[in-house]
Amino acid sequence: MKALFIGGTGTISADVVELAQQRGWEITLLNRGSRKLPEGMRSIIADIHDEEAVAKAVTDESYDVVAQFIAYTAEDVERDIRLFRDKTKQYIFISSASAYQKPLADYRITESTPLVNPYWQYSRHKIAAEEVLMAAYRTTGFPVTIVRPSHTYNGTKPPVSLHGNNGNWQILKRILDGKPVIIPGDGSSLWTLTHSRDFAKGYVGLMANPHAIGNAFHITTDESMTWNQIYQTIADALEKPLNALHVASDFLARHGENYDFRGELLGDKAATVVFDNSKIKRLVPDFICTTSMADGLRQAVQYMLSHPETQTPDPEFDSWCDRIADAMCAADRAFESK
Repeated sequence: MKALFIGGTGTISADVVELAQQRGWEITLLNRGSRKLPEGMRSIIADIHDEEAVAKAVTDESYDVVAQFIAYTAEDVERDIRLFRDKTKQYIFISSASAYQKPLADYRITESTPLVNPYWQYSRHKIAAEEVLMAAYRTTGFPVTIVRPSHTYNGTKPPVSLHGNNGNWQILKRILDGKPVIIPGDGSSLWTLTHSRDFAKGYVGLMANPHAIGNAFHITTDESMTWNQIYQTIADALEKPLNALHVASDFLARHGENYDFRGELLGDKAATVVFDNSKIKRLVPDFICTTSMADGLRQAVQYMLSHPETQTPDPEFDSWCDRIADAMCAADRAFESK
């Protein structure tokens, strides 16, 4: 069985590629060649946005699966339909669980939960891309499968609810330094973190699965933790107390300055999300998540601590956190003085 992965070296896709290889798939990666490829992996060096170059590169090729990990807009998938409509038996598009209705009418999310997100353009782009693909399936039989990951991580950094442009290290540094760590809302909303190794089991199980054509699936763990529990687990792994500062999500969104916290919080992480995974389990009976959220968080903390190259300072974000903390303290003092 042959698969073309567009991307294939990212947080989610790298573990999918590895598992597919283990299960006997012949994998070709199409990317710009900016990252080191797995040993012995066949590659096509091209920019997927250069349609003419890609069309030339795949002229004599055909695939059982084209796995698209980096398409973002309706225009991206329209291009892919032109490129691969006669070259693949299945086209798998990575969408996003953030596309599900915000605010949710029911915290239990199924694949039939409406797709609408007024807060985040990223999610609206993914929704528009899904609509194009499903229209192509209905009108011309384009063999699409849609996958909606939620918060998926690969164990190299512990997921958090908000961070700056330089990654997650500054959150850990604030915990290590005893500084206030911002947790949106009261920290009691439920969140789901899925390790990329577990995600890969569901994804590879959908590859060349005839029942997956024309369908959408989210692939997540069944487990949930509150944001308070997530941050406390990180602090415990650092062997430091957590100085939690709870701040309303809409306040953070209004005063996010250079950060898109309106989209990332109001359009995603501020909502409680619990996923019903019965659909993926019916098609992929061996889909079982074996990395618990707590273990995954602890492993990710230890990875960052033991890999200094991941410890990228973010003074701009650190300063922003300090200003938010000062504003909260000033509000407290204003009421205490009355």
